[in-house]
Amino acid sequence: MPSLSSLIDQAALSCAKARKAIALTGAGISVESGIPPFRGKGGLWAKIDPMKYAHIEALERNPADVWRVLFMGIADLLKTAEPNAGHMGLQRLERLGVLQTVITQNVDGLHQKAGSRDVIEFHGTHTTLRCMSCGQRASWQTVRLDVLPPPCACGGFLRPDVVMFGEPINVALLQRAQMLAATCEVMLVVGTSATVEPAAYLPVIAKHNGAFIIEINPEPTPLTDDISSVALLGPAGAMMDRIVQAVAGYKEGRL
Repeated sequence: MPSLSSLIDQAALSCAKARKAIALTGAGISVESGIPPFRGKGGLWAKIDPMKYAHIEALERNPADVWRVLFMGIADLLKTAEPNAGHMGLQRLERLGVLQTVITQNVDGLHQKAGSRDVIEFHGTHTTLRCMSCGQRASWQTVRLDVLPPPCACGGFLRPDVVMFGEPINVALLQRAQMLAATCEVMLVVGTSATVEPAAYLPVIAKHNGAFIIEINPEPTPLTDDISSVALLGPAGAMMDRIVQAVAGYKEGRL
């Protein structure tokens, strides 16, 4: 069985040689920033019923409750969250000319905060608000939250610009993500359980089109045995640090 150092070297060499690499990230990459995942042990859905508070029908039926129980809780977490070594590692791979695009299932905006320039947000973003009636967007910082749900000037009310249960993912974003997956040479899959469609199928598309799949997760996933070319089991930040250092070494001719 290959050592971790050997696997890191394989991953780094594939990145260093690639002309087109992309990343797919999930909640696991943000755990080190203090943001708990939605699913699994300690996840948000273990504490509140997603069908009661995270479905579009719940928001339409009782927006004040959804704001109070779900949206404000997430907002409180994001106020102090900062990018961690996992986010910064992907940004450093971009600076090294390796990584082109990050496709994320997260709504925390931490990839952009880390400096990643091309981020596809599958599930929208919690960093901006959108009116349910007129569609106008506003930043959290400009909106008073003493009344929930916060009203829009048009008479409607604002909500985070995220995709809730019962809502479709933006078709244009999905099509672009699928195109990138089908044409990349390397895909880094970081902190995702690979169980939520359609994002979970992107590594399969990439693999079937010849891409080298680097998986970074604390535990094995459905991708690990059949899809991942290299599976690095451990914290996203530590693994990304080691990959980036090795890629820089290859790029600079030190390795």
